Amino acid sequence: MAEQHTPRSLIVTLYGAYGREAPEPLPVAELIRLLGAVGVDPPSVRSAVSRLKRRGLLLPGRTADGAAGYALSADARQLLDDGDLRIYGRRPPLLSDGWVLAVFSVPESERSKRHLLRSRLGRLGFGTAAPGVWIAPARLYEETRHTLRRLRLDPYVELFRGEHLGFAATAEAVARWWDLGAIAKRHEEFLGEQEPVLRAWWDGREPSPEGAYRDYLPALDSWRRLPYLDPGLPLELLPPQWPGERSAQVFGELHALLRDVGARFVHGPEAAPLPDGPPGAAPVGPG
Repeated sequence: MAEQHTPRSLIVTLYGAYGREAPEPLPVAELIRLLGAVGVDPPSVRSAVSRLKRRGLLLPGRTADGAAGYALSADARQLLDDGDLRIYGRRPPLLSDGWVLAVFSVPESERSKRHLLRSRLGRLGFGTAAPGVWIAPARLYEETRHTLRRLRLDPYVELFRGEHLGFAATAEAVARWWDLGAIAKRHEEFLGEQEPVLRAWWDGREPSPEGAYRDYLPALDSWRRLPYLDPGLPLELLPPQWPGERSAQVFGELHALLRDVGARFVHGPEAAPLPDGPPGAAPVGPG
């Protein structure tokens, strides 16, 4: 299991990929089985579930036969729904879409909220245009609004839509607002991890449910971070041979090949087909 595939992250990825449509809480025993298949031991599963419960993302419940389990909270569902727009987005970013600006001011007596704001905007993919002024592609507005309200940070922030009018060329400004070198490196790391996986399936392996699941869940777990580091910048603003296009293509092919086959390992061979919509849609490049 790669270092970044923490038990907590893999549980969130599992619910995002396969657990949202479940009619009842996912039993703890099933969580242990499914996480065990990708190398997580039972104590680590239980510890991660407890942390997610404390954060309000998982809610305890009982299955129809009385087994203990966990379901997603409303906040967790909103987070996953917002994430779908990035992870499985269909439309390439356009420069004409414009930008969303987040301008904030936090009193000195509430410095902890200032740190939380900066941290959360950074995790949403915002770049820093100036002190207290953060910028992102305009399509991130709804997710930003949901996040700031959920964290009760909205009283400190004003959001604006607009276009960049200079004075520097927009591509030059973007290179200051984001660390494009660091983002490119993360795409290259993803390609180094996942291109060999894709080649192995191309070499004629017939996807078995367990094999597909074992490869798909870590691939999704790695990929779903990238559209937050790389917020989806228009291609004309990025350096030549931007690796985000290739990493999106690799994930898209793994997704199309493995996700639905892996669902039979999660839900059983007689499971109904996964519903249409973002989690089953082929993703496009993040920029």
